[in-house]
Amino acid sequence: MEKSAISKAKKIFLSIFSGLDRQLGLILLGLATVGFVTFLSASQNTPVRFEDEFRNLALSFVVMWIVSRIPPKWLEMVAVWVYGFGIALLVAVAVFGLIKKGARRWLNLGVVIQPSEIMKIAMPLMLAWYFQKREGIQKTWDYGVAAIILGIPVLLIARQPDLGTALLVFAAGMYVIILAGLPWKWILPFVGIGAFGIILIIIFGSTICAHDVVWPLVHDYQKHRVCTLLDPSSDPLGKGFHTIQSMIAIGSGGFFGKGWFQGTQAHLEFIPEKHTDFVFAVFSEEFGLLGNLVLLALFFALIKRGLAISASAPNLFTRLLGASVTLIFFTYAFVNIGMVSGLLPVVGVPLPFISYGGTALVTLGFGAGILMSIHRHRRLVQS
Repeated sequence: MEKSAISKAKKIFLSIFSGLDRQLGLILLGLATVGFVTFLSASQNTPVRFEDEFRNLALSFVVMWIVSRIPPKWLEMVAVWVYGFGIALLVAVAVFGLIKKGARRWLNLGVVIQPSEIMKIAMPLMLAWYFQKREGIQKTWDYGVAAIILGIPVLLIARQPDLGTALLVFAAGMYVIILAGLPWKWILPFVGIGAFGIILIIIFGSTICAHDVVWPLVHDYQKHRVCTLLDPSSDPLGKGFHTIQSMIAIGSGGFFGKGWFQGTQAHLEFIPEKHTDFVFAVFSEEFGLLGNLVLLALFFALIKRGLAISASAPNLFTRLLGASVTLIFFTYAFVNIGMVSGLLPVVGVPLPFISYGGTALVTLGFGAGILMSIHRHRRLVQS
């Protein structure tokens, strides 16, 4: 009787996780474990509790499991509807959205939501659907249509203003467009112009960052972020405080780190947003370069496995969608670590599965679920 009960429980357990990619699951579990351990230290003297982080991580994995059960064909069928719903919500935000800290980003539908998060998934879904429909009959002007599809939500999000999320949505869409075959002769001129612009900003930074110089199409706070990146010491107690303190934390960790719960920058309240956007600084101080190498290895493994799943996907839609979602994970990690290290301007981009947050973790869980779905249903088709 006891053996049959154990056997039945084992069968139920295996059925729950059947079809999931074991390698991807272990990588995500590793990242979540690192995130939870870091949160326990980073959340000291903050109003959030470890139960909140555990709930968010659990919710993220539940969302991943549910999405992994959805056939990619169903995702393809609802892509246009999800995109249209996301655009409608963004328009609603522009008309009567909630304003917090000078930004109109939220919508009260009984519960307060941030519609721009939906577009991080809706954008690659929509563009992957479009190029799937145009497969075999694709023309040059299709890239123009794709640019319009991408530009509408990006402009609506940038207008809120929310430059960080706008850049993530833009990146998610551009990954699909580039992987769909956008010619390099169209890409390289924009890369060259961007590189030239960055060089000019670095060379003439002191001139263009003067108080009386107005940057077109850019808010004052965005200008200050770029100028602070060039010289954080120009405003050490104001705009440059975040960057300076996070760089001190990273450098003071050394090779082995100061030890768990032993970070002085975090626990003496020098690092702002220490459990969210700047959690990498806390992790670096306590676990050092060695810990950073382990964390980077986990992110590298996540990206490698995601691209491998995408490469073996059965059709263009799933290949584009899977690769774009994987590269979104890369963009999150690259931007966050670059920001905290003082290599990129400060923007509100969390570190995937490490930073505390509910909405972002659900979005990341949805993305991981898409990869699991592609892998699971490819195996079902093959069998």
